[in-house]
Amino acid sequence: MSEQRYLPDDEYTREFEAEVTSVDETDRTAVLDGTYFYKEGGGQPADHGSLSWDDSSARVVDVRQDHGEIRHTLEGDLPEPGTTVHGDLDWDRRYAHMRYHTAQHVVSKVVLDEFDASTAGNQIHADRARIDFEPAHFDAEDLRTIERLSNDLIERDLPVEKSRRSRDALEAETPDGRTNLDLVPDHVDPLRAVTIGDVDVCPCGGTHVDNLGELGEIEIVERTSKGADVERIEFVLADPD
Repeated sequence: MSEQRYLPDDEYTREFEAEVTSVDETDRTAVLDGTYFYKEGGGQPADHGSLSWDDSSARVVDVRQDHGEIRHTLEGDLPEPGTTVHGDLDWDRRYAHMRYHTAQHVVSKVVLDEFDASTAGNQIHADRARIDFEPAHFDAEDLRTIERLSNDLIERDLPVEKSRRSRDALEAETPDGRTNLDLVPDHVDPLRAVTIGDVDVCPCGGTHVDNLGELGEIEIVERTSKGADVERIEFVLADPD
């Protein structure tokens, strides 16, 4: 089992050292005893970056989980098992995902509170994000309301705390419709909780900023109907002042 070292609250580490535990030459992946690279999941893309050792190096172009192992897909040389490698994250990409994932939590909570619509899916990118809501039928005024209330929260610069919580405690605190805990296997306990001030709490394994002030202003740029009762909102973030 690979250790996900950024959990529960160490998303800002950019460089680290780890030992290679296994290598697959066929799919060109390496498993480390611990990593700060985020593996793809939950609508968030994998981190990119590099591994270096001795006089060799390789680009990390994908990271995925396979039966508890975090597999780093490499372009370049392959390290031998037992090698100590230096990991270096593509920080611009990582930080962009942190900002957009946290903003997704903000928008999802606003829509749940104002329109009683749950998040049915989401996808984060380095320059935009989208969220699918259900049941929802937004008009132009609704979008202005979502944008305004989301930015009001951001202006409060609330802290974003990440911690491990018992499953029972987190289930009791998470509002109905905020997340689908039924999709998380029962044996996963404790869970990693992301808490935004006194406004929101939900289980989430993604990477997040420490304060809402890091997000900048949200601008909703598109609304799309995705079928009966499902509305998709796409938004972008301005650079914070």
